[in-house]
Amino acid sequence: MASQGLTYEGCNFFRQRLILSTLTGKWVKIKNIRSSDDNPGLQDFEASFIRLLDKVTNGTRIEINQTGTVLFYQPGLLYGGTVEHDCNMQRSVGYYLEALLMLAPFVKSPLRATLMGVTNDQRDPSVDTLKATSIPLMKHFGLDGEGLELKIAKRGMPPGGGGEVFFTCPVRRTVRPIQLTDPGKIKRIRGTAYSVRVSPQMANRIVDSARNILNKFIPDIYIHTDHMKGTNAGKSPGFGLTLVAETTNGTFLSAELVSNPQGQGSPMLPEDLGRNCAKLLLEEIYRGGCVDSTNQSLALLYMTLGQQDVSKALLGPLSSYTIEFLRHIRDFFQIMFKIETQMPEEDSRRGGSKVLVTCVGAGFANISKTLK
Repeated sequence: MASQGLTYEGCNFFRQRLILSTLTGKWVKIKNIRSSDDNPGLQDFEASFIRLLDKVTNGTRIEINQTGTVLFYQPGLLYGGTVEHDCNMQRSVGYYLEALLMLAPFVKSPLRATLMGVTNDQRDPSVDTLKATSIPLMKHFGLDGEGLELKIAKRGMPPGGGGEVFFTCPVRRTVRPIQLTDPGKIKRIRGTAYSVRVSPQMANRIVDSARNILNKFIPDIYIHTDHMKGTNAGKSPGFGLTLVAETTNGTFLSAELVSNPQGQGSPMLPEDLGRNCAKLLLEEIYRGGCVDSTNQSLALLYMTLGQQDVSKALLGPLSSYTIEFLRHIRDFFQIMFKIETQMPEEDSRRGGSKVLVTCVGAGFANISKTLK
C-alpha cells in the first residue's frame, strides 16, 4: 500500500528518507544498499544513525537482513527526552545533529541530547556552523525560548574525536509560516577560529589572514579564538575557522574550513585556511538568499510542516541535496513547492540564480505534545 509506506533503492539520501518517515509515520523499505560494493550493506555511521533514531522514538521497528543490504523501518512515536549517543567517527556530530534539528520540535517531551564524537570535520556541517545559522533560522519559525540551546563542551577533531555537544530544544505544537524574501544587506561578520592540541598561535594566524581579505569589504568584523586544552581538546590535533555574515534582516550566511586530519592529506597552513575560508564566505554571500546552503533542507521541511498558510523563502541556487529533499517531501507529504527563478543578468552569466520557493503548509500538528 503506497499510502502506508514507500520503497527506495540505494544508500543515497538515507537520512532524508528516515527523517521524513519518522515525521509522517509511514514505513520505509530501502533495498540494494551498496549491494554491488566490495563492502556491501549499511556502513557503521548509518547503523549509528538508526540507533539514534531508535533512542528518540518509542516503539520503532527496524529490520535489517544479514548482509545489511535491505532495511525495513517502521517508525514509532517521537518521544524525545534525555538522550546520550556516541556518534560514529566516520562522520561528525553535525551529521546526526542535522536530523535532531528537524525532529526535536515535534517530540513528546523536550529533547536534551548529548552527542559524543567528532565536532568538526571536512564532510559535514560543524557544530559551530549549525549553532550560528540553524538556531536563528528555527527562531523565524517560532521555535524559540529558553530551552533552545546548542553548546560545545569539548572539541573533537578527526580521526580520534573525543568531542562532546549538548543540544536542548523546546517542544512546539505547530510551526508558524514564514515570509523570508528580502535577505537585506550584510552588516557584520562574526567567526570562531579554533585550535586543539596545536599551538594557540595557529588560531591567531588564521584570524589575521581571514581579516586581510574581509576588511576590504566591511569594518565590523570580530573573529573569536577558541583554544581548548586538556580533556576538552579531544584526542586529535587540528584547527579550523567558521565565519558567519549577518544581514540587516536577520539572515545568517556561513562558511567553514577545517585542517586535514592527522596523517591524511598534505599539511595545511593556517594562513591558507583563513584566506580560503574568507573567500568561501564571499562566495556564499554572492549566492545570496535568506537561508544559506547548509540550511536549505531544514527551512523547506519547516515550511512543509507549517500551518495551512503560504510560506515563502528566497534561497540561493539549490544544492543537489536540496533538490532530492524536495522530491522526498513530495513522496511523503504530497506537497509540491512552487519554484520561481530570479536571475539578474550578472548571475545568468555565471550560471547562478536565486530561487523563490513557495508552498502551503501541511498543517502538521504535534499530537504527542502534552497539553499544559
